Amino acid sequence: MSLKYRLKKGEGKIPEDSKEKASGNKPENMETGQENSPEPPEGENVHLLPLLTVNFIGTLGFSIVLPFLVFLVNRLGGNAFIYGLASSMYPVFQLIGAPILGRWSDIYGRKKILFLSQLGTLLSWIIFLAALFLPIVTLFKVDYGVLGAFTFTLPLAVLFFARALDGLTGGNVSVANAYLADITEEKDRNRNFGKMSISSNLGFIVGPALAGLLSITAYGEAAPVLGAVVISLIGTALIAFYIPENKECSLEGPVDSENIRKVFGYDIKECRAARKTGKPSFREVLKLPNIPYMLGLYFLIFLGFNIFYTAFPLHAIAALDWGIAEMGIYFTVLSALLIIVQGYILPGLSKRYSDASLIIFGSLMLGTNFLLLIPGNLFLTYLATGFFALGDGLMWPSFLSLLSKIAGKNYQGTIQGFASSFGGLASITGLTLGGLLYELFAGRSFLLAGIVIYIVFLLNFRLRGFEKKLKD
Repeated sequence: MSLKYRLKKGEGKIPEDSKEKASGNKPENMETGQENSPEPPEGENVHLLPLLTVNFIGTLGFSIVLPFLVFLVNRLGGNAFIYGLASSMYPVFQLIGAPILGRWSDIYGRKKILFLSQLGTLLSWIIFLAALFLPIVTLFKVDYGVLGAFTFTLPLAVLFFARALDGLTGGNVSVANAYLADITEEKDRNRNFGKMSISSNLGFIVGPALAGLLSITAYGEAAPVLGAVVISLIGTALIAFYIPENKECSLEGPVDSENIRKVFGYDIKECRAARKTGKPSFREVLKLPNIPYMLGLYFLIFLGFNIFYTAFPLHAIAALDWGIAEMGIYFTVLSALLIIVQGYILPGLSKRYSDASLIIFGSLMLGTNFLLLIPGNLFLTYLATGFFALGDGLMWPSFLSLLSKIAGKNYQGTIQGFASSFGGLASITGLTLGGLLYELFAGRSFLLAGIVIYIVFLLNFRLRGFEKKLKD
């Protein structure tokens, strides 16, 4: 799932320089009095390339360990419950860190917070790598009811800490979404969030495939983790040297929409650089029009996804008898189909249908995908990838596009941060439940994920009204 938001009074006014162009007058340089030369046209792919590359690298660093994480947890003494708990450490601490980082990005600028977040990811992977070389020292043992039997060891404890640190600094997705919303015209939001999703899915294609190749070397599980360290280091360098700082935003006061500067070929709308101490509280954010409803949907979508993400690797091992290689192939096929949907199908459909329509249809397809996983049949499992790709590929970029429009300019980072927190809360619930549900119900645990997304499908019909209000 890769990355995925306005009309207020006064925001639709035509800037003075646009009026001059419309009347045939050429804008003059205020200091020299000379006419400004028009900027040469740039391709949009070049405009977004640095941000898309960073997003790709961030996803690649995560997905490279996805195929073997469940095997690693089992080897270190854990079981399905511990696997789900380890997976949930990231969203638990992201719930704390994302709103803070989103708020900071509104005040101090997106680049600084992106760099801080990526630095935390780099450090977390270094700690993760160190955990693989620690002696397996037993800290305590548990054999109780639905939790099952497991041994909590020293390497598991360090692995938990590494995931917690990554989550605490894990505001990169929300800040990147806010950054993209800053530099993208409203009419292009859906398409450009689709490009962000494509870059994420490319990471999901390369990551599992690379993990499969690296895991069969003499270095075993350490090789993919070392790959994640190197990839995170490259991402940190890219942010430091190739991502421009777009603005320092104030949450209060008017925005000078006529002040435009050119960086790397794309226009960046600057906010007034005023650092104010006041900030919207969570209660105040919930008073913003339609935001609570969108955050609720964000929560439910992530809940369904994360039940799947925990239960599926366990299901693949138990019902399909898969290993790391088969797991890598599956996620590679799934991500390739997502790229086809978001790269070739979504752009065309977004011109003909509204965000809300694509969200509604996508959620119906996504819910059907989960039901096809229940029997544990190989053919149905791969058939489900088509429904997953069509559903997620149409729904998620469109949902993020609509959220960015509703959030508005001044609260973009803050709303994205709170949205990540809602997603984090859902991830905590879903990732923890996914392991327990699979222990109790096996493949039938996907039924709950399907029901959750079907509820989202029904609730999505109200989004048509939100879009209508934005146009009024």
